[in-house]
Amino acid sequence: MSHRSRQLKVSSLARVEGEGALRVVVNDGTVERAELQIYEPPRFFEAFLRGRKYTEPPDITARICGICPVAYQTSACLAIEDACGVELDPAVADLRRLLYCGEWIQSHALHIYLLHAPDFLGYPDAIELAKDHRDVVERGLRLKKAGNALMELIGARAIHPINVRVGGFYRAPARAELQGLRPQLSQALRDALATVRMVSGFTFPDLELDHDLLAVRVPDRYAIESGDLHSTSGLSFAVGNFSEHVVERQVEHSTALHAALDNHLYLTGPLARYTLNRARLLPLARAAAVEAGLGVECRNPFRSIVVRAVEVVYALEEALRLLDAYVVPDRPYADVVPRPGVGHGVSEAPRGLLYHRYELDEDGLIRSAVIVPPTSQNQAAIEDDLRRVVGANLDLDDGRLTALCEQTIRNYDPCISCSAHFLDLTVEGR
Repeated sequence: MSHRSRQLKVSSLARVEGEGALRVVVNDGTVERAELQIYEPPRFFEAFLRGRKYTEPPDITARICGICPVAYQTSACLAIEDACGVELDPAVADLRRLLYCGEWIQSHALHIYLLHAPDFLGYPDAIELAKDHRDVVERGLRLKKAGNALMELIGARAIHPINVRVGGFYRAPARAELQGLRPQLSQALRDALATVRMVSGFTFPDLELDHDLLAVRVPDRYAIESGDLHSTSGLSFAVGNFSEHVVERQVEHSTALHAALDNHLYLTGPLARYTLNRARLLPLARAAAVEAGLGVECRNPFRSIVVRAVEVVYALEEALRLLDAYVVPDRPYADVVPRPGVGHGVSEAPRGLLYHRYELDEDGLIRSAVIVPPTSQNQAAIEDDLRRVVGANLDLDDGRLTALCEQTIRNYDPCISCSAHFLDLTVEGR
């Protein structure tokens, strides 16, 4: 077929979180443009954080996303605690990590079973998938329910938890309450292992990324809720230096900013976490990765569904470990006394790095706020992948090529609403 001039356009992407579009332009066999068009209105969270009390970001920023509110709460708390010079009691820190495990479980389960698996199994959506494979979808829903149960018990609500505060929690659960979740989490772990076996059997298109991969790392565990930044190119820096290396810019076709790492493309999320932290997986997750055929690194974005499944195993394995070691803290929170200064926080949302920066005045009021969500960091890399996928598959008809492009975008589980949070506004001639 002729490739001299082709345009692929999807006005509203399906099975992604939020609203976005796709436009691809091909001329003379060359992909001239591949755009992930994020057209959701900017949400101005950074602007209306200004002037608020230092205690408010966890509750305000949780509303940015109903899928990963704990990520926003955690990065916000870390940044405020950093600005105020506060360290958490280890038991409280473990409880925060346990809450985050719940978010990983429910978010990854939602993505794997309801958003992404239909691409590999030949179904338009999870409803049609359930007609032929009810047991598969029910397994995914059980997994999501287990993650929700952790969030409800620790966070007091599965969506936009209300038990999280700067310095810890308003209330710590009793040990018996957490132990009551053990049977459900144990069943979920069996479901997670079955999930790895299922997704590792999918057929994956060939695509190997050469982007730099960036993730949080800590010495003694698979990083989730805190750490320093490391990249596959050998870069290493503290969270306080994030803005020295990651620079955002506006692009015409998106209300989300594009980011670059030291002036080059980079990617955050499951592929980065696995490649940089594989050795820190717990035994069951490590064995599941080997059984699934994942090597020492994973650079095929279509296989990100396998990495997510392995991370669900890890999150459940870690949740059970934390649950068994849990000791009710003497106090569920540390006192946080405001002081003027700047604080930084970064954590690993299910789909990638989430960075917060707050400047406080002497009264504890927020003078400025910066939030850099995962999808805005990944958007430039996604568009580069689209160009490569289209260029390698120009023999496909428009329908099949468009479907492959949509699947390419879904590899990254983009949270479009999260990314459309900021836009510079200039008004002239008034």
